[in-house]
Amino acid sequence: MISLDSPIQNMPGIGPKVLEKLHRLKIKKVKDLIFHFPFRYDDFSNIKNIADLAADETATVSAKILNIANKRTWKRQMFITEALLEDKTAPVRAVWFNQPYLADTLKKELWVNLSGKVSCDKFGLCFSNPVFELLGSEPQESDEQTGLHTGGLAAVYPETYGLSSRWLRLKIKILLDNLDDIPDFLPDSTLKDFNLISLAQALRQIHFPKTLTEAEEAKRRLSFQDLFLLRLYAQKEKEKIKSKPAVEVPTDLPLIKKFVSSLPFQLTNSQKIAAWQILGDISKNSPMNRLLEGDVGSGKTVVAAIAALNLISKGYQTAFLAPTEILAIQHFKTLCGLLKNFSADIALLTAGRIYSLKHREIPKKNLLKKISEGEIKLVTGTHALIQKEVEFKNLALVVVDEQHRFGVDQRAALLRNRDPKNPNTSELPEQDIRHKIIVNPRFKNFGYNSDISGRDINDCVIPHLLSMTATPIPRTLALTLYGDLDLSLLKELPKGRKKIITRVVAPANRQKAYDFIENQIKQGRQAFVICPLIEESKAEIMAEVKAAIKEYEKLSKEIFPHLKIGLLHGKLKSKEKECVMKDFKNRKTNILVSTSVVEVGIDIPNASVMMIEGADRFGLAQLHQFRGRVGRAEHQSYCFLFTDSPTKATSSRLKAVAECEDGFKLAEKDLQIRGPGQFLGKEQSGIPDLAMSSLKNPAMIEEVQQAVQAFLEKSKLYDHPLLKTQLASFKQNIHWE
Repeated sequence: MISLDSPIQNMPGIGPKVLEKLHRLKIKKVKDLIFHFPFRYDDFSNIKNIADLAADETATVSAKILNIANKRTWKRQMFITEALLEDKTAPVRAVWFNQPYLADTLKKELWVNLSGKVSCDKFGLCFSNPVFELLGSEPQESDEQTGLHTGGLAAVYPETYGLSSRWLRLKIKILLDNLDDIPDFLPDSTLKDFNLISLAQALRQIHFPKTLTEAEEAKRRLSFQDLFLLRLYAQKEKEKIKSKPAVEVPTDLPLIKKFVSSLPFQLTNSQKIAAWQILGDISKNSPMNRLLEGDVGSGKTVVAAIAALNLISKGYQTAFLAPTEILAIQHFKTLCGLLKNFSADIALLTAGRIYSLKHREIPKKNLLKKISEGEIKLVTGTHALIQKEVEFKNLALVVVDEQHRFGVDQRAALLRNRDPKNPNTSELPEQDIRHKIIVNPRFKNFGYNSDISGRDINDCVIPHLLSMTATPIPRTLALTLYGDLDLSLLKELPKGRKKIITRVVAPANRQKAYDFIENQIKQGRQAFVICPLIEESKAEIMAEVKAAIKEYEKLSKEIFPHLKIGLLHGKLKSKEKECVMKDFKNRKTNILVSTSVVEVGIDIPNASVMMIEGADRFGLAQLHQFRGRVGRAEHQSYCFLFTDSPTKATSSRLKAVAECEDGFKLAEKDLQIRGPGQFLGKEQSGIPDLAMSSLKNPAMIEEVQQAVQAFLEKSKLYDHPLLKTQLASFKQNIHWE
């Protein structure tokens, strides 16, 4: 008997070769196949006779392939696949562009449903790039009952080589017809109050809808259930975090006023509000979980410094985590400058640099000892900060800067402590990034000065968490709107800053861009040129992607031989990077060619031009960060985006960057363009799952919030075992920023 949890190989007709292909789609159990949802539907209803076709109409025919072949147009370097098909009334041609594999899929004598725009050329009527449904043999009336031929809406799924949507539809139909029971975990009251169909009905309708209305009804139900789980999970986790003790540090108002008055600039209203919100959070006995979002140059670091100073004055420590060594060094220098008059020892700890403000370059062993004894109150660093050997005596605040630069796998490593000596650490909320830093068998518990090894993690004091970003990637934006993060926004830039003029530059205008850069340099300015790679591979050469080393040689020898050009990339040693940056900052070089290592942590007020090669290779968050490396003084600054990609998607993304200078609004546009990624899995782009795509639907979000609130007011989770089980499974699979 087959159930949802049965291994997929228990299904008839699933041999080793097919099983391997299913595993490529991450389908291992029956439920994985049932929940492998289509991403679109092809409409094969209203099939016409070929003899009745007319030019410029969109139509569907059912026909047999008489011949199919590939040819290549050498002038445009394009493959054309051309097929001749016929039904009982007439023949017709079909043409596909740059899809040569179709000649192996659509073989002679097979029948297909073909749908698309009909055009007319000198050879007669022709389908241009039509979608198709491969039928195999001539369709019979009984095929609709077997799922082989839809005759209407045909679900199109994410596929892999050797497993077509038609094959997937057939297997899914067999499962839906033979599964005895598909339990529904949503409470009956929720289904009734919000007019939702049952789970069994939703699954049938999403795979085999008779109309688009049925498909949308199914999507609404399935989206609702995932959002319901997300909201319920977020609510429970928020309650769990708030229930744990944190260091309760009152605000030292005279000290904060003294600090603010010592600054060589005035805080913006947004900075004052954000600082007050953060100080208010850390004065409570529950852990802060806040995102500080502000455009590049809006002054996030000084806001974090206010919080750190308040903690330092009470004897507590702060860890300042950055994704790159360059950014960690920048933060170290900035914090040293901001806090130089407040007797705080600040340390830098990266793989390549170990430094203390008071003790200068000291042996790593000595620095670690001073951190563990609490002598050093503020530590900035990279991933080196979360190594097992780093122990804090009384860590009270964790600041994570530019969290979008940490990949999903890296974030997961930050979240989990795998120390076998302290198994209780697994009880901490997995989305909590501070967890890896604070839980250590030798870590001294705040206020108790005692070893916590072997103690229940619920007795541990949890540090406050402040995440900072200039452009939240779409998933962070979505989870901020819907999850358990509190949000502080820095909406203003310091006075005197001018809007950066951003342009997408066509390849034909490249020389004009070079001339513009030279003119800026003659006026005393400097320029960045960003490339996505260090060295070119064969694949990247084919894609015409610029590599930093080659671009450096080209600019030095061909374009600007009379100018001084620097080169910066991740393969340089720490001191080499520092030397390159020092020369650029001191205006010894006019142009800096670099990879993405300058995305964050670079402050060159004299630079006025940012030129980005292969802009389509970077995410919107990265492009916004690159742009933020210029415009940091009173000079008018410019950002030029270069791409050879002709796709509409690329054009749409780069146009969004050119039109929008607000980081948060840019993230919203990114959310609209590419979706927010997936909750379940590592993908941060591509086809979003239903829950994530529904985060763009405010009406549904409001409905789900009402549903969860109503459920929690009237019910207990343990009274709903199916929902409790589903929530536990959801918790195991979900990943957070």
